[in-house]
Amino acid sequence: MNTIMRKSVLSVAGLAFAGGVFAGPIAAHANPAVDAKPVAVAVQADKPDTAKLIPHGTQGDQSRITLNDEQTANAKAIIAATKKAGLPERAAVISIATSLQESKLENLGHLGDMNDHDSLGLFQQRPSSGWGTPEQITDPAYSTTAFLKGLRQVDGWQDMPLTQAAQTVQVSAYPDAYAQWEQQAADLVGQHWNS
Repeated sequence: MNTIMRKSVLSVAGLAFAGGVFAGPIAAHANPAVDAKPVAVAVQADKPDTAKLIPHGTQGDQSRITLNDEQTANAKAIIAATKKAGLPERAAVISIATSLQESKLENLGHLGDMNDHDSLGLFQQRPSSGWGTPEQITDPAYSTTAFLKGLRQVDGWQDMPLTQAAQTVQVSAYPDAYAQWEQQAADLVGQHWNS
């Protein structure tokens, strides 16, 4: 790398270049009277590694739906709750795929005769099964946190195929249905994890 380019890269990174030696952060050498305003540098983080998002490859035929703004916001809420819980991207993929299967990422209220028992929210969780109150279950952050709490209790969930991990938490009548959403869930996590 030539000297001019190196100086440019180092100055963006907040380092000074002095005669071939890195002199540490520029702020340590700054004159506070002259440099009153700090300069922020935006850096685009890389997308998560596909091997982390889909470590076992997808299973079976994959489904995909076009998301509206509300569904996209719900996917972002799932990602935010996963990050807040300190869990990796794979947990967000499992969560989003589960929600795609259960509700198509729609925060469903009571559906009358079409309702599966008293299932509500993004994950179709049931108040009668101890997931929380109807108000809690229809809060995307709460319902995601509740799902993730269940996922954490599954020994070895990180090494399981998505369908097995999701089914262990959800106990669905259609346990293999989660797998069809793995690619779209991984794409959403890849797109929004660092945004």
